[in-house]
Amino acid sequence: MPMADCREVEETMKKRKYDAQGFTLIEILIVVMIIGLIASLVAPNLMGKFERSKEELGKAQVEMLSSGVQSFMLDESRCPNDLSELVKPSDANDTKWRGPYLSKQEVPKDAWGRDYQYKCPGEHGPFDLYSLGPNGKIDAQILKNW
Repeated sequence: MPMADCREVEETMKKRKYDAQGFTLIEILIVVMIIGLIASLVAPNLMGKFERSKEELGKAQVEMLSSGVQSFMLDESRCPNDLSELVKPSDANDTKWRGPYLSKQEVPKDAWGRDYQYKCPGEHGPFDLYSLGPNGKIDAQILKNW
């Protein structure tokens, strides 16, 4: 093989090696745009499901707390002064108290980190129990036991 042919082959291999080293800027931009498009389509659906799951958790907790208040009322023949009486009696010598009336040893916060609102006697039944919901105020989005 002549010397000129070897040099041509060597130069061709160097060019190929240099050309095949990475992606072009255009290719990278196209991939980034596709990822951005997919994220913009998926993110709103995930956020909606996250908010709905908070509402479902809040509804379940209102039902659990309502059940605890009703059990307390059956045992004590009165409303608890506040929700903490579902976990610990207000009077250590109370012989009627058969609690705790909640499975955990504390009154949970609502899904938005606020205390549940409790009123006895209630305006809508023997007692009112509700969460202020995502807005933190009394409106159509509160989670309630009535």
